[in-house]
Amino acid sequence: MSLVLDPAAQDLLFREARTANTFTDEPVTEEQVQAIYDLVKFGPTAFNQTPLRITLVRSAEARERLVRHMAEGNQAKTASAPLVAILSADNEFHEELPTLFPAFPQAKDLFFAERPAREGSATLNAALQAAYFIVGIRAAGLAAGPMTGFDAEGIRKEFLDDDHTPLVVVNIGKPGEGASYPRSPRLSYEQVVTTV
Repeated sequence: MSLVLDPAAQDLLFREARTANTFTDEPVTEEQVQAIYDLVKFGPTAFNQTPLRITLVRSAEARERLVRHMAEGNQAKTASAPLVAILSADNEFHEELPTLFPAFPQAKDLFFAERPAREGSATLNAALQAAYFIVGIRAAGLAAGPMTGFDAEGIRKEFLDDDHTPLVVVNIGKPGEGASYPRSPRLSYEQVVTTV
């Protein structure tokens, strides 16, 4: 093997990890979520920007409001998960760049003065961060159930604001009975990789 990561860790993060559709009722603690974020915040993004915003849905009242905006096939999963996170892109992330990228404080105005440029960058880099977040959930020994089947505008109005774009809703917890479906095939190396 040419990978440095221990095979057990490779299994935990990738080979054996599965999208969970059912969960036990074991709670996901604030400390677990903090540890996940404190690990994955180091994932690379352009200009070290951190446009990802995480809205944790814990209360029964907030969960009920969220479930209404989920696609029908995702409602039961979201209603029963111990914790649900709405991952969104902050389209005003550039306001933090001088702090995060002090060697190049003018990046805020040079590259992100126009809203369309900011939104594109926020979406791309928050999506990268969302992927790191899912791997971080797995690293914590939990399962993630990421979903994009939802009413984005409804979630924005209900939980966010006009400066945030909802990207993915993630159910989080210990996998329950029959949590995952049989693994679907993946493309092979030869189908994906081209050398020029």
